Amino acid sequence: MEKYHILLAEDDLDFGNLLQQYLQMSGYRVCWVKDGEEALKVFKQNNFHICVLDVMMPKKDGFTLAEDIINENPEIPFVFLTARKLKEDKIKGLKLGADDYIVKPFDADELVLRLKNIIKRSNNTTSRIINEESISIGGYTFNQRRLELVFEAEVQQLTEKEANLIIFLFEHKNQMLKREEILKEVWKNEDYFSGRSMDVFISRLRKYFKKDTSISIESSRGIGLEFKIS
Repeated sequence: MEKYHILLAEDDLDFGNLLQQYLQMSGYRVCWVKDGEEALKVFKQNNFHICVLDVMMPKKDGFTLAEDIINENPEIPFVFLTARKLKEDKIKGLKLGADDYIVKPFDADELVLRLKNIIKRSNNTTSRIINEESISIGGYTFNQRRLELVFEAEVQQLTEKEANLIIFLFEHKNQMLKREEILKEVWKNEDYFSGRSMDVFISRLRKYFKKDTSISIESSRGIGLEFKIS
């Protein structure tokens, strides 16, 4: 059975060494790097299942590293580690789409359990299928096989999760959907971090569809979302 591969970016030598050993004893393959630049280089050269990123690192901090990693692979789950308890840091991390944000000191068993749950949740995300290879959404053409959203001559390449979200919203267009419904169907989880991740993806879709004013994704506070096509 293939071991899950973790990228661990942590500049504290003692703490990083302990984490690496503990994760390896828990059955993971671990690639441990000591700064953000090295982490990005290694990420581009390997396939990882999840990234564990310290926020405060030399050369490239964890937040900047996460943005670079997302540009390389928007679907990769990642977790932030930090010694800072600032609310602003936590909000920034969640806005980037982090699957978790863990404040030091923490129990290593807790980290292993959280990683296990995140990987399980990630693996449970399945592709949604619509009958037609291409469908019209307002002035856009959505090709589910190529994962492309086309407006006139402009092509937006989509991630699998973005495509799944578009399909689910389109299937229920002009209907008010509860947030829990969307999370359950697309994220397979209704926890806080999945909710923040969904907010990030909804913001992306609003940008993708902004060229057609007949399309909108409207939020009703405390209720849900509606994918409107007039």
